[in-house]
Amino acid sequence: MANVTLVYPLADVMVVKEQRVKAAEKELALRRKELEQEQERLKEAEAKRDEVKQHMIDKLTQMRDAFDHGTNSEEIRIMKVYLAVVKERLAGEEEKVKKQEEAVELAEKNVELALLELQRKRTEVDKLVEHRKMWLKVAKRELEAEQAKELDEIGSILFLANKNKWK
Repeated sequence: MANVTLVYPLADVMVVKEQRVKAAEKELALRRKELEQEQERLKEAEAKRDEVKQHMIDKLTQMRDAFDHGTNSEEIRIMKVYLAVVKERLAGEEEKVKKQEEAVELAEKNVELALLELQRKRTEVDKLVEHRKMWLKVAKRELEAEQAKELDEIGSILFLANKNKWK
């Protein structure tokens, strides 16, 4: 009686599916890295905006102090023009922050999609692992039954051979 090794017929499929899981894990890692980069860019944009906002507040305070201490109309006009320029700059920085927030949201969605894809592919591998376990149980049962049948046949042949010798 020979030692029989059981070969799972879907082993090649399992290898391919496991490779796809690894690829999905790499994709997820890449998407998470992109998300971190976008979040860092958002922090930088917010810092620039806050800097411009603080500058505007400082200039407004300076203008109020100038009003309180009395100043000529030309200086007030110059201050108002400068404040208008600072307001435009602040609006530009706000727009940059808004665009970066959208980029962060897109990166978050990409991470979610990559995570869902990874989960789906892991589920496929898990199903194959379960199938393999069930297949092994059935294959072992069939193999044991076949081996038992062979042993019965060998036993019958030996019995008949020995019976003929005893006659």
